[in-house]
Amino acid sequence: MTVHFIGAGPGAPDLITVRGLRLIERCPVCLYAGSLVPVEILASAPPGALVIDTAPLTLDEIIGHLADAHRRGLDVARLHSGDPSLYGAIAEQMRRLEALGIPFDMTPGVPSFAAAAAALGRELTLPEIAQTVILTRTATRSSPMPERESLERLGASGATLAIHLSVNNLARVVRELTPDYGSDCPAIVAYRVSWPDERLIRGTLADIRDKVKTAGITRTALVLVGRALGDGAAPDSRLYAADHHHLMRLGRETRYERDDF
Repeated sequence: MTVHFIGAGPGAPDLITVRGLRLIERCPVCLYAGSLVPVEILASAPPGALVIDTAPLTLDEIIGHLADAHRRGLDVARLHSGDPSLYGAIAEQMRRLEALGIPFDMTPGVPSFAAAAAALGRELTLPEIAQTVILTRTATRSSPMPERESLERLGASGATLAIHLSVNNLARVVRELTPDYGSDCPAIVAYRVSWPDERLIRGTLADIRDKVKTAGITRTALVLVGRALGDGAAPDSRLYAADHHHLMRLGRETRYERDDF
């Protein structure tokens, strides 16, 4: 018996990995975060499978279901939205399972920031503009942020920021990032990316808060900030430059030498 923590992806049922889907197909017990994981994904569960929405449950109640499946020798598909390694609240579940001697593993999923970039048709890392993506959040009613991970400190890098769980903190996001990024820096709020009601609100740090307030978005949204999100030109990557030699595309002279062997 194994508890399989599975990243269900950002929302669209066909954005789950093949491995994750295969696990769901053979697990007689499936637990899923119903507020974030579409129930359509559970359609592939075996006939008669026990399917439990964990959205209204406490940690103790969830562990109780997992322990019960363990006693009965039943594999469990435990679905979390996006990729479970990011704000998945799985660490405490795994600690409990370890203490109980219940085996588990993890299957990664498509994270929301990757789905948002795809929906926007944007690369988050552009040569000479931004070569770093920082995944972070702000503190609301959830756990406090470590002091060294404040937006002011992270913003000093100029990296592309993917700010989770923070659409209700846009005033703070704008206030703390504007000094380093500038009020004209592109800012995008990606709401329920890949779901049927997906919305992409484009703006700048100067106007994104007003646009989001007008749209009435208060949850289930990712905030992206950075110069790489703009429409301006960027230098080409060196990867495919004709004069850039690497192991998979050797220089003409070297290639001839190797062909002679």
